[in-house]
Amino acid sequence: MITFRQIALAILLCTVAVAQKAPERNVKGNVITSQLDPKVRIELPKSVRYVGADRWVLFGIADCELHAFVEADPQNNLQRLYWVQFESYVPEKPDLSHHYNSPRHATLGSMDFYVDTWVRASRTPIDPGSDREHIEALIRAKGYKMPPGMMYLRLVHLLDPQKRKELMIIYGEDLAPTGFTSSADLDKDGKANDQWPAIEKSLIERAQKNIAVHDRSK
Repeated sequence: MITFRQIALAILLCTVAVAQKAPERNVKGNVITSQLDPKVRIELPKSVRYVGADRWVLFGIADCELHAFVEADPQNNLQRLYWVQFESYVPEKPDLSHHYNSPRHATLGSMDFYVDTWVRASRTPIDPGSDREHIEALIRAKGYKMPPGMMYLRLVHLLDPQKRKELMIIYGEDLAPTGFTSSADLDKDGKANDQWPAIEKSLIERAQKNIAVHDRSK
C-alpha cells in the first residue's frame, strides 16, 4: 500500500529533478568554454585540478552554474582555489538585478570586471543553500581540506544593461604563506591591517597572471 509519505517524497524528488539542470559549459583540462551568457573561454594554469561542477536555482531566484578548480599539496591541503560561476536571475523574478558598488575595476581580455578582495577564516559560518556551501561541498567531497584562513579576489562582469546576468570568478589562496595564520589579523580592525594593501596588491597581480579570459563574442 502506498502511503501519503511515499507520495509526498516522490513529488519532492520529481520537483528537485526538474529544478536541477545539467551544467551547460564545457571543461577540458584547465579550460572552461561557454557558448552563451557570455560566449567566453577561460584558461587557468595547467597545474589546476578540476573538482567538478554544480548547477541549481540559488535561493529560488537565480540559475547558478559553478565550476571549481584547485591546486593542493600532496596531502590534499588546498593552496589555491579557482571558482568560476555563471549566474542569471530566473524569468519569474523580473524585477531583480545585480548591484555592485566596488570602485575598483580590472580588464581581463576585453571584458570589464568589478574587483573586491577579503580574508576569511574557514570556521566562519556558511549560509545554508549558498553558493559557498555548494562549492565547499564539492571540494570536501573530493577529499580536499580547506586551510584555516584564505584570502580572496572576486571579479564580476555584468553581461546585460539590465544587470540580470553575471560572470563571476573568485580566486582564493591559503593565507599561511603571507606569514599570518589568522584572517582576523588582516581585517579592518586587525593588528596587521596596515600590511593588507601590499598583500592584496600581490594577490590581484597573481590572479591576473593566472586567469586568462578570452571574449569569443566578437
